[in-house]
Amino acid sequence: MKATIEQALGSAIRRRRIALGYSQETFADEIGMHRTYYSAIERGEKNLQLNTLRRVCEGLGVSASQLMREAENE
Repeated sequence: MKATIEQALGSAIRRRRIALGYSQETFADEIGMHRTYYSAIERGEKNLQLNTLRRVCEGLGVSASQLMREAENE
């Protein structure tokens, strides 16, 4: 079964966060987001607004377009 775009994007975000050595809680704090909301993003349960996607991307040090390409290759 193919992942939804939300799930694929969440997986790409999770891989990037882990590669940077952040826990979910620490990363969520870094970008000013509640941990449970951020966790739902990684699980693909949230349809991200552009402002939220921008905050996550800035925290990961990646462009939204690069993150979307990674999600599309999931």
